[in-house]
Amino acid sequence: MKRLIILALGAVLCANAALAQYYKAGNDRFSVKVQPFVGDYLDKHHNMKIINPTLPSGVNLGFELPSSQQRPWQQYLNNSTAGVGITYMDMGDKVMGHTVSIYPYIVLNCLRREHVELGIKLAAGLGYCTESHWTNTLDTDTDDPTANYTFGSNLNAYLTGGLNFNFPISRNIALNAELGFAHMSNGRIKEPNKGANILYGGIGAIATVNPEKEKEPIRFPSLPYRWSLNITGAVGSQNADMADEKNFFVSTFHAGAIYNVTNWYGIGLGADVFFNDAIGAESNRGLFRTDITYKQRDKIRAGVSLNNELQFGRVTAMVDWGIYLYNPARHCYNSDHPIYGYGKRPLFYKGEGAGSDEAWNYIRFGVKCRVWDNLYVQALAKTHYHIAEMIEFGVGYQIPFISKNKRRNDKDIIFHNREGWWNNY
Repeated sequence: MKRLIILALGAVLCANAALAQYYKAGNDRFSVKVQPFVGDYLDKHHNMKIINPTLPSGVNLGFELPSSQQRPWQQYLNNSTAGVGITYMDMGDKVMGHTVSIYPYIVLNCLRREHVELGIKLAAGLGYCTESHWTNTLDTDTDDPTANYTFGSNLNAYLTGGLNFNFPISRNIALNAELGFAHMSNGRIKEPNKGANILYGGIGAIATVNPEKEKEPIRFPSLPYRWSLNITGAVGSQNADMADEKNFFVSTFHAGAIYNVTNWYGIGLGADVFFNDAIGAESNRGLFRTDITYKQRDKIRAGVSLNNELQFGRVTAMVDWGIYLYNPARHCYNSDHPIYGYGKRPLFYKGEGAGSDEAWNYIRFGVKCRVWDNLYVQALAKTHYHIAEMIEFGVGYQIPFISKNKRRNDKDIIFHNREGWWNNY
């Protein structure tokens, strides 16, 4: 571990000298960052307390593209920095293993002074854990100190965010510090799915290769529309119980109207329809009743949601909060509720906590990426309380509503996102 950190720091300090000649005539800046860190686990579950790992530690590597002020989203987001990160982490015990994660991220600039720069880092990607669960999937002994109950699969989703500080030493070298939160789990694709929540802090260095001559900033017009309609279909898979290898089909249909408050943030209302085949007696999950016969309509939920979008050019981050208006599964929970009794519950009910039932509301968060004009692909996680229900992957289409005075005669109204669209305004 120490050798890895020393080599990484050496790479940062040598990056400017090694690449300066190559990038001398370049147009965009390029940065290399290395950041050793140490953290601590939050809300340890029962099995993690049995294993009692030491503090997780590792190193963050970042490959960044600071704003060249040549792209619309950079201007709209106060010349923020985009990058790709790689994180190696020792989870603190051989049973917990080691993880390697890769993820795109963005640092939103909040404060810039001569000697300090403050930004908010947001990132989402994939993490690989060398150890997951145990070989006998029928064994559910959480008191076993040799069993990793944290991760049910080697491949997991990796989410991280926090405060990022730069302390410039010279034009091309700066010290870097970060205080952040990281989460890793598989979104119930495979049980167990307790996951790991880590609060961490790190100190490192960053080297930036600058062009010899900066380009003049480009001033871009506002987006040519305020309202847009998003239509999305998505599918996924859910493993309902760690003692059962069977996975169930899940799917989502979403339609939402978004109002762009600014060029980078939109808010609106959406309608959602969900199908979850794991709702039923055959899932062996223990959450639902086994004394009734389920029909397909019992596995359908429908609701309305408040939608939030943060737009970074082709990539958009989404956070939706919704409530169910149709939820027959609320009558099927296998528990004798202290208020409502057995089986029946009102539309908006008081839950007994995660694991005993699912909430009357839901949260969906994730990202979508425009791949051609207004066609996009997306990946989202749907949760009840703080427990993941499913991860979904989908395809969607955005229909903008452009005012007549901003429509181009030679292009259809819906094709507004081609490269160079701003040249016509």
